[in-house]
Amino acid sequence: MVMKGLTLRGLEVFEALARTGSVAQAAEITGLSQPSVSQQLRNLEKALGTDLVDHGRRPMRLTQAGRSFLARAEAILAELQMAQSELTVMDLGHLTTLSIGLIDDFDNDLTPRLATLLADSLTRSKFKLITLPSLEIFEELESQRLHLAVSAHSGEVLEGVIEYPLVRDPFILVAPKGSGGAEAVLKDLPFLRYAREQLISRQIEGQLARHAMEFEERFEIGSHMALMAMVARGLGWAVTTPLGYMRAARFHDGLEVHPAPFGEVSRTISLFTRSDWSDQVPNDVADMIRRLMKRQIIDPAVTQVPWLADKLVVIDN
Repeated sequence: MVMKGLTLRGLEVFEALARTGSVAQAAEITGLSQPSVSQQLRNLEKALGTDLVDHGRRPMRLTQAGRSFLARAEAILAELQMAQSELTVMDLGHLTTLSIGLIDDFDNDLTPRLATLLADSLTRSKFKLITLPSLEIFEELESQRLHLAVSAHSGEVLEGVIEYPLVRDPFILVAPKGSGGAEAVLKDLPFLRYAREQLISRQIEGQLARHAMEFEERFEIGSHMALMAMVARGLGWAVTTPLGYMRAARFHDGLEVHPAPFGEVSRTISLFTRSDWSDQVPNDVADMIRRLMKRQIIDPAVTQVPWLADKLVVIDN
């Protein structure tokens, strides 16, 4: 039985307070008034029988009990969010076939969950899901071998295609842990490039050229995971995005993240479909992907790298 005074709203308020350290910001996030936020926190602490924050400090700091409870609260909220996504799965039973392609940035997190949710909804349909690099995704969509495609936008005008923007994914610099900051790595370590035929490489190189930044061409790597492994081993630095960084979780102990050397520039991750598909399905699938990306990729990324909070964001429909 859930103890009296322990509410979902209280957990949401506590999580927002823990993240921001501010009653005002927690009120903005939760849509409550500041007195209501304070009351929700008091109710939660009373229900648990302990202080979760040090009320004498500004910004608020979690107590030891608060830090321990935060992990539990975040897990509960994550499960509830996933349950809500699964309960609001769209009705795809009318489709005879659905083929969707996703960039391989999502292999570790989003793709398995999305495949499960779509398969549950496709009760009588033939279902195909593939992962490919962005440029190959566009080729498959153009040849009409895919109904839906999730990819970084190439920047080109796409005839006969409808775009549903999903996420703004900023470029970042990744460097070996303890390397002394962005200025030091730019000066002392070589630049590890993505392979030139990749869309992300073209976008990065375009920004470097626009800012007249030149680096010796020694390394060109076609595998994202190999690139992150090389950075973690101290062989150089690279430009990637938070989605790429989160995909390389096993190397995080050897990596540190900084703003991109050419300033605040982002790529857009979108869902694309042919304009002759007038069904509600593309919009519904886009909404589902936005929810999954926020909970499984964006929120954990911002927790690790707080300065990404207003840069790595879901693009509301």
